[in-house]
Amino acid sequence: MTQATHADFAQRLQTALDASGIAAGRRRTATLAELHGVSRETARKWLSGLALPELERMIELALHHHVSFEWLATGRGEPTREGLSVRDASLKYGDPDEARLLHLIRGLSRKQRRALIDLLDAH
Repeated sequence: MTQATHADFAQRLQTALDASGIAAGRRRTATLAELHGVSRETARKWLSGLALPELERMIELALHHHVSFEWLATGRGEPTREGLSVRDASLKYGDPDEARLLHLIRGLSRKQRRALIDLLDAH
């Protein structure tokens, strides 16, 4: 992939983060890193167009920030998820409560996830 492609992805990611309400600025990189369990350096590279996330992480980004995977990955289509999306497809096979829990868990910081796991393991 070319640097232009990377820069285009970075712009789409910035747009998705704007729509998610993640404030632009210095804190955005740290927030993105924390939300998705990556280093700040990795998040910085995604946001500056120096690197692309792996496929699994790209799917997670699209789901978490409520954008179309195809749009985030390629720029084709609309940013909003209309019609079938990765998230919709998974709901066909799982319990809606499980899907909701998964969505909520993905929004937690790594520290909060660890605390939740410890709490659930105690029962």
